[in-house]
Amino acid sequence: MRHRYLCPIRWADLDLLGHVNNVRYVDYLQEARVDLMRAHRWAGDAAATDPGDGLVVVRHEVSYTAPLLFSRRPVVIECWVTELRAGRFTMAYEVLHEDEAGERTVYLRASTVLAPYRFDTESPRRLSREERSALEPYLEPQAPAEVAPVRVRRSDLGHYPVQVRFSDVDVYRHVNNVVYFEYFQEARLRLFMELARDVPGMKQVRVVVAQTDVDYREAITLRAEPYDCWTQVAAVGRRSMTVESEIVDGDRVFARARVVLVFFDTDAGQAVEPPAAYRERLVAAVSPACSS
Repeated sequence: MRHRYLCPIRWADLDLLGHVNNVRYVDYLQEARVDLMRAHRWAGDAAATDPGDGLVVVRHEVSYTAPLLFSRRPVVIECWVTELRAGRFTMAYEVLHEDEAGERTVYLRASTVLAPYRFDTESPRRLSREERSALEPYLEPQAPAEVAPVRVRRSDLGHYPVQVRFSDVDVYRHVNNVVYFEYFQEARLRLFMELARDVPGMKQVRVVVAQTDVDYREAITLRAEPYDCWTQVAAVGRRSMTVESEIVDGDRVFARARVVLVFFDTDAGQAVEPPAAYRERLVAAVSPACSS
């Protein structure tokens, strides 16, 4: 069984290409799973009677398959459970539209690893019997994929100071999991702007996100001092590249990300090879640890 949630699209969700921005999709996923929890009024719901109980996101894996444009028609989000363990579970999602004939256009497929948590004591806990009972009807078992580790080399070129805004913080006084995607997006845009400086032929070339994987290690909290985000070019293909990032405070790692991006010609509406001069800069910027 799958839970279905109708998610409205906001005009502010769109990016420069007129597509729903990659970050906003993750917000949609959050809305869908919160809707599922509310339907069961389970203990892990933030709106439950015990405010100390909740969930933390451990990992997101997000694959973008087609651009989603603005529409008054809500987008459908199906979500279900692929793994159920004592101290964590994994949810899968499809974001889609269906026409009158039942044909589906899938814009995104994703999975989220979640862990029950006590926010009053800042400690993990096990799923209760009631929570397991609420999740079991949605179980479609699927083996988790192997995850390659992210190791980021720190350099001045890839540095971005992450300043937490008051609005980034959720009801548990932690930066919401969706906002990490914004931080990583801002960091890689800063890197791309530096690498593209004075390169001819870059006006029509943009990048679109094909895949984003984020691992959450510790909670980021509101403070006056910025955190450090370090970003590196990990691999460069003919029409795509892979970027890796981590948010840290000294040796303390809060989150790591791996993002696959595709070069896109906005006029032709298709994937293209980047200008040769830009590709040379990207290849030169590839971390030695990644290329070895």
